[in-house]
Amino acid sequence: MHPIKNIIFDLGGIFMNIDFKKTEQAFIDLGITQFPDMFNQHFANHLFEDLETGKISPDQFYEAFRQATETSLSNTQIKDAWNALLLDFPEERLVWLEELSTRYKLFLYSNTNQIHYDGFMEILQKENNRSQFNHLFSKAYYSHELGLRKPYPASFQYILEEQNLNPSETLFIDDTLGNIEGAKEAGLQTIHLVAPRTVLDLGL
Repeated sequence: MHPIKNIIFDLGGIFMNIDFKKTEQAFIDLGITQFPDMFNQHFANHLFEDLETGKISPDQFYEAFRQATETSLSNTQIKDAWNALLLDFPEERLVWLEELSTRYKLFLYSNTNQIHYDGFMEILQKENNRSQFNHLFSKAYYSHELGLRKPYPASFQYILEEQNLNPSETLFIDDTLGNIEGAKEAGLQTIHLVAPRTVLDLGL
């Protein structure tokens, strides 16, 4: 095993606490009982894949969601339910990340979308008094900007090639097993980080 020089982190479940059940319940409360079949931690149907790869805008997503669910929910109702999974950024994880950046080349790779991005940046500003997050990494990759998403190995390959990284010297950390498997296919070393363990327990 090669020594680690680079680390690629997931975001949700790693630095930000998230709870998919809160979004699921929020949509069920709005009458969307089929939501778990449309999106969950391990699956996204074509509508959510399009949102998370930037193929459609938030407004296009809201309209397509209404059509798919045969409802007349407002944009705000959909946004608030969709963002319900976003919880908080424990400050000690961000402080740990700042220290780690002095010893490794760090990257972020998150499956997300413009709606969630705006939501968690607002949380960082309000609750952590941090106007910056992406600067903690050599580069932050967000699927809706990249046009690619996990777990597809080609998405990892894109990052490796753009940053000229040796996959055997690069560690990928995520809380979703499917994403870990995709990274392994691309040749990366991996850690599947599952609660109650956090990044603070990794000993890096």
